[in-house]
Amino acid sequence: MSAALDEAAGTLLAVWEAAREQTTSRLSGAQLRAVMVVEQYDGINLRRLATLTDMLLSSASRLCDRLVAAGMLEREPGRHDRREISLHLTPEANRLLAELRADRRRRLTRILRAMSPEGQAALVRGMREFDKVGRRGEATVAEGWPVLQPSGERIGDPLADLAASSGAGRPAVSRRRDEPVPLDEPPVVRTA
Repeated sequence: MSAALDEAAGTLLAVWEAAREQTTSRLSGAQLRAVMVVEQYDGINLRRLATLTDMLLSSASRLCDRLVAAGMLEREPGRHDRREISLHLTPEANRLLAELRADRRRRLTRILRAMSPEGQAALVRGMREFDKVGRRGEATVAEGWPVLQPSGERIGDPLADLAASSGAGRPAVSRRRDEPVPLDEPPVVRTA
């Protein structure tokens, strides 16, 4: 089943990649991933960004330097610790992400229009179930793959779990682990 899905997902991944290349030619894949993480975690600090993007702290710092120079990120002193730097998207970065998503949706719409209504309904139903199971983190958290909730919270985020248990910060998950994700919530896509 996973081999069949991997093969069938080729077109979907091609649509994602074509939209990314068309819209974000100014950013590398790593830069785009960092921008998307900052979008999910507005005010994130550099250490947490490095953790969530699987980078060394020094590499994440250099990446942020380039994103600041490109006008995609802003740095400001942290609210609780002035030595800590908070990262925020600029209006330019928000525009770029909106363009990316609009381009991706246009490309998807062209393909979906050629599908039968039954095929469209089956695809959406299957993708929603796939997303719901993935958000629960049953197969992914154990492998270290971060699953984002619609609110931007991660399931199984060791840094957030630690902060929540120590009373600092907000809870690691915005809903109980066993609580289903409403089907009318849009899926969070990390691949840009």
